[in-house]
Amino acid sequence: MNWLRFVVLYTALALGANAAAADTATLEALRDGTMKKLNFHSAPATIPDLPLLDLADSPHSLTEYRGQYVLLNFWATWCAPCRKEMPGLDALQAELGGDAFQVVTIAVGRNSVQGIRRFFEETGVTHLAALRDPTQKLARDMAVLGLPITVIVSPEGEEIARLQGDAEWDSDSAKAIIAALIAGS
Repeated sequence: MNWLRFVVLYTALALGANAAAADTATLEALRDGTMKKLNFHSAPATIPDLPLLDLADSPHSLTEYRGQYVLLNFWATWCAPCRKEMPGLDALQAELGGDAFQVVTIAVGRNSVQGIRRFFEETGVTHLAALRDPTQKLARDMAVLGLPITVIVSPEGEEIARLQGDAEWDSDSAKAIIAALIAGS
């Protein structure tokens, strides 16, 4: 991995950041390794406002995250690639999560609360909240075909990028992309 390339690109972006979001070409240039699977959309896509549940069955909505960039990860307890990437998502949240950015995980389908807790414990996840889409309504409406699927959501609540399959979300490339998004907002 060419760390110097990330430092130079991120520094240039940070110095030139303004109120507009980072441009797609700059973000695409930061993709390396598994992040090359991350596809930025030419136009943002609307995300439906559908109910989700937490582990205590309390209702939630993605509108709770308006004003932040969100890395929205669709997963399931039975998904081997999900098990592989979840620690990286946890590390990304621990390092960059805050007022401008959050990693949000959504367990799709029939995932028991006990199974989700066990999955998080076995994979060492301590920084991520778990939301559930037990009816798969949000997943279907967002065309989530296969797992894991990760979507980047803008502060306006629109899908701006998507990655199918697992990825190294704690890689230098992933961190540079998220940092560039945050700096450009």
